Amino acid sequence: MGKFEVLDHPLIQHKMTIIRDKKCGTREFRQCVDEIAGLMAYEVSRDMSLEEVEIETPLVKGKFKRLAGKKVVIVPILRAGLGMVDGMLDMIPAAKVGHIGMYRDEETLQPHEYFVKMPADLQEREMIIVDPMLATGGSAVMAVDALKKRGARAIKFVCLVAAPEGVKALREAHPDIDIYAAALDDHLNEHGYIIPGLGDAGDRLFGTK
Repeated sequence: MGKFEVLDHPLIQHKMTIIRDKKCGTREFRQCVDEIAGLMAYEVSRDMSLEEVEIETPLVKGKFKRLAGKKVVIVPILRAGLGMVDGMLDMIPAAKVGHIGMYRDEETLQPHEYFVKMPADLQEREMIIVDPMLATGGSAVMAVDALKKRGARAIKFVCLVAAPEGVKALREAHPDIDIYAAALDDHLNEHGYIIPGLGDAGDRLFGTK
């Protein structure tokens, strides 16, 4: 069974409060999302395997640790997930980036896939799906479906704000994946928005309505 973890580091919580504020402008919102994603990368990567290698420092030869094992692919769900990519890449600069494009039917609230572009050999890679919001869970479930269909086996889902309904839906559909959130909020409203939430993350990242 995969785990669900809320990352309650003080710096993450402080920056989350900044972006929840409706007075937070596009530039500050974008910068804080970038920073939160970078901070979350520390915890998300905690179980990455290491290997011992011998190198020579300016003074002496020695054995030291470096990352080993599966290569990482960061997969934003378009478009809001793009806001979390650079922060993750700052911490894991060798990662590749895949993309999943989805839109939500405003009547049914159901997601529809329209674009998937991934590196090859997904079964050999560790996938980190990023999306600021885990609301109904529909897009997250479909994103994991899309990766598994293409051979991915090691998948994590990382979001800023999760609703209990979305966590439940994702865990029921894919009990094997780990879910990381910066906050677990109260509930979804009748329009499928997370309460208290932070509004539409895509619009706030890109200055659209």
